[in-house]
Amino acid sequence: MTKIAFIGAGSLEFTWSLARDILTFPLLQDATLALMDINAERLEWARRGVEKLIAAGGYPARVEATLDRAEALKGADVVLTTILAGSTEVWRHDIEIPMKYGVNLNVGDTRGPAGIFRFLRTINPMMEIVRDMERYCPKAVLLNYTNPMAMLVSAIQKQSFITVTGLCHSVQGTAMMLADWIGAPYEEVDYLCAGINHMAWFLKFQWKGKDAYPLIYQAVTERPEIYNAEPVRNEMFLALGYYPTESSGHNSEYNWWFRKRPDLIEKYCTHGTNWNPGEYAYILKEYQRREATWKQEVQERLERPLTAEDLQRGHEYAAYIINALMGGEPFRFNGNVRNTCLITNLPQDACVEVPVLVDRAGFHPFHVGALPPECALLTQLSSGIEEMAVQASIAGDPVMVYRAICHDPLTAAVLSLSEIRQMVNELFAVHRDYLPQFKVHKV
Repeated sequence: MTKIAFIGAGSLEFTWSLARDILTFPLLQDATLALMDINAERLEWARRGVEKLIAAGGYPARVEATLDRAEALKGADVVLTTILAGSTEVWRHDIEIPMKYGVNLNVGDTRGPAGIFRFLRTINPMMEIVRDMERYCPKAVLLNYTNPMAMLVSAIQKQSFITVTGLCHSVQGTAMMLADWIGAPYEEVDYLCAGINHMAWFLKFQWKGKDAYPLIYQAVTERPEIYNAEPVRNEMFLALGYYPTESSGHNSEYNWWFRKRPDLIEKYCTHGTNWNPGEYAYILKEYQRREATWKQEVQERLERPLTAEDLQRGHEYAAYIINALMGGEPFRFNGNVRNTCLITNLPQDACVEVPVLVDRAGFHPFHVGALPPECALLTQLSSGIEEMAVQASIAGDPVMVYRAICHDPLTAAVLSLSEIRQMVNELFAVHRDYLPQFKVHKV
């Protein structure tokens, strides 16, 4: 019997969708799903939702719900993390303080000043989870969904023997979007995608074995509704020749080109029609809205009868990975792993996102080689900044945090070095209670 621990099970949509997918695999239908969260109310909702899935499917699975992390982890085969370090009243500062200095952010959970301070805050509870895994389930595999993905996974890999990979929806989500744009059934496309999380590139995209990039170019340049769906990403594709994995809203934060002036924000970051438009503080506003409405939405969902369609398997990587680890069909996915010469022109030992084959023997990442130079330059910079932030956290060095943010493309396009120092000091001041790894909170 497989035991799967959900740490941060109060992330309700994720917990329910992943539990649904796990239970569709015959090998996992008798699994123990151990749900853990620090919020008792959200944990109870998570338990009720998973029990409803088990009952509707007639599965022999068990669900446990506990506020005790050690209890959830004891004997686990796989651990999933979907945690949030602090409420919106904490991480709103990640977004609002940079805005005071003119650094306009859309999401702020991955890199740049907001992503780095989110990492510095989140690595502490993540390492507490990892230390408990070392004690209670040392052979378990950690599948992390928490952002900022690359920095968290890299920091864990540098400080623990626990097997870990990071999972993100952006690769398969973008591949499905591109297939739809060219009218290709998703099961008929093949691709090679590599880089770092939220900045990977489709190095190949084929339909029935033929290069589909000409069809993507045609769709982007000849169909306004497609160009307008992803204006930032489409501009990057037209300039650089390879399609990036993350949404326009995210991507607008990761470079120099789109958010440094109000007119550019208006032109490229306001009117995109796909998910995550580039408006200021979009995700922060979404979380604040959900804080007022989530209980009613959850209640309505739990009262609604489940249909056969509700029990059908979705596309969450983690369920397929767990099935493969337990001896089921091997599975290929794009995962976040240590760079052991997998991408030769990105920093060694950094966290990279490459194709990985998983089977009962574990993870087998693919050697990709060098990224094209037009993709590598920006990716090298972002990966190098992330590694500086990781080393700064491990060493407790606030000056290294400042130096990492000095190199952030959007920040550097807007602020002087002196202004960046002021901003970083203000961020340290409001987060000091969440950053015990730093003895000094000023640069």
